[in-house]
Amino acid sequence: MKRALISVFDKTGIVEFANFLISQGVEIISTGGTYRHLKENNIAVLDVAEVTQAEEMLDGRVKTLHPIIHGGILAVRNNEEHMKTLEERNITPIDMVIVNLYPFFKEVQNDISFEAKVEFIDIGGPTMLRSAAKSFKDVVVISNTSDYDVVKEEMEAGKVTFETKKRLAGKVFNLTSAYDAAISNFLLEGEMPEYLSTSYVKKMDLRYGENPHQKSAYYVSTTENGAMKDFEQLNGKELSFNNIRDMDVAWKVANEFEVPACCGLKHSTPCGVGIAENVYDAYMKAYNCDPISIFGGIVALNKKVDGKTAEELKKTFLEIVIAPDFTEEALTILKTKKNLRIIKAYQKPCDKVEYVKVDGGILVQDRDTAFSDDFKVVTEKSPTELEMTDLVFGMKVVKHVKSNAIVVVKDGMAKGIGTGETNRIWATKQAIERAGDGAILASDAFFPFRDVVDACATAKIGAIAQPGGSMRDQESIDACNEHGISMVLTGIRHFKH
Repeated sequence: MKRALISVFDKTGIVEFANFLISQGVEIISTGGTYRHLKENNIAVLDVAEVTQAEEMLDGRVKTLHPIIHGGILAVRNNEEHMKTLEERNITPIDMVIVNLYPFFKEVQNDISFEAKVEFIDIGGPTMLRSAAKSFKDVVVISNTSDYDVVKEEMEAGKVTFETKKRLAGKVFNLTSAYDAAISNFLLEGEMPEYLSTSYVKKMDLRYGENPHQKSAYYVSTTENGAMKDFEQLNGKELSFNNIRDMDVAWKVANEFEVPACCGLKHSTPCGVGIAENVYDAYMKAYNCDPISIFGGIVALNKKVDGKTAEELKKTFLEIVIAPDFTEEALTILKTKKNLRIIKAYQKPCDKVEYVKVDGGILVQDRDTAFSDDFKVVTEKSPTELEMTDLVFGMKVVKHVKSNAIVVVKDGMAKGIGTGETNRIWATKQAIERAGDGAILASDAFFPFRDVVDACATAKIGAIAQPGGSMRDQESIDACNEHGISMVLTGIRHFKH
């Protein structure tokens, strides 16, 4: 007779599957809550304690960690010495292991104590799964309720194939590696550990990646909450690889501000940003920065979208509108565009680290959350109150613009954005040309020469913010004094490559 060991936290479908196994002549052993659940549903089942002749101990921490259990799983069936050992020790082989784990992924995100989270670290479950997965040639291992039907179909057809057993074993090690990574990250929070372990679960397959010939999927963290994990799509087509990446950037820009703010974004780059007393005016400022580039782009707003704003949004072809909420009127208006993806975001950005993949390696860094508005005035002329407000606004936008980054601002509106150029002066000219009547200029990089200041003077820009730190800062300061421009040094650079 075949023997199956069942120990599951998620009991979805287990009664039906257990009944099927019994119909196939399989003896079932179980323990704890699973044993009680099967007994309550009239399933013939042996308690593991009856098999091992050892009662569970330490509040259930030790139940299946026993040679009779792991010997029955790990014995190689075509190894005569192994099978002789089982016979001598009166151990029955275990041919199927059905185990799913304590929900550490879920509980580590909940507002419970550190000690309570530790108790959700499963020990016996991963141990049985790993043993069974190593013995996959002889043992069928199921770690996910979605695999019951696959195994059932193959058993009904005669036997579970080698290919399926191998795949199920691979799923086990995929699960346990993510499970261990989640625990490691929980215990080593805030550190840059010796080994980089990540724990993500697939949320969806994507039609393709950046281009149609690239395969793609979207994964979300098993242990951390986040804006791009916890959102709700209210309308529109399925999200794409580029949609999700761009949506993330736009949402981060909009949430740099407490006042109503809007970011228009195209190809991972802000093309318009505005702040105002209401979302309508914030959107109009973002739109008017670059009405051409925003076409086919993404709009992020950090406050609830009302009907008036929705009517304006509707006038332009957009891929996505993301906001923390929408009035019923706004939703009715926006949903008339059936393909428009409407996203309700429940959280502000909260990632602590960023990853950049390189060929054969991965770079890890803290996310750039630093910002100081304690600007140091270094020129004879000081910025006006309005200019200082715009300088702060400009530097918050600069954080999210590709380096070299230059942002020209007037009255809480990005008038011109110079992004991704290989030198500072090209980005400056680009931003100034687009800006028209911009009032201030913000830069992500210091000025080793006075050329940017001279360009600002020609464009009648009255104030400049830059990190400072060049050995030739004084040359730019002198140029500002010569032109009657005020300059502040932020002391922090925000390069975004």
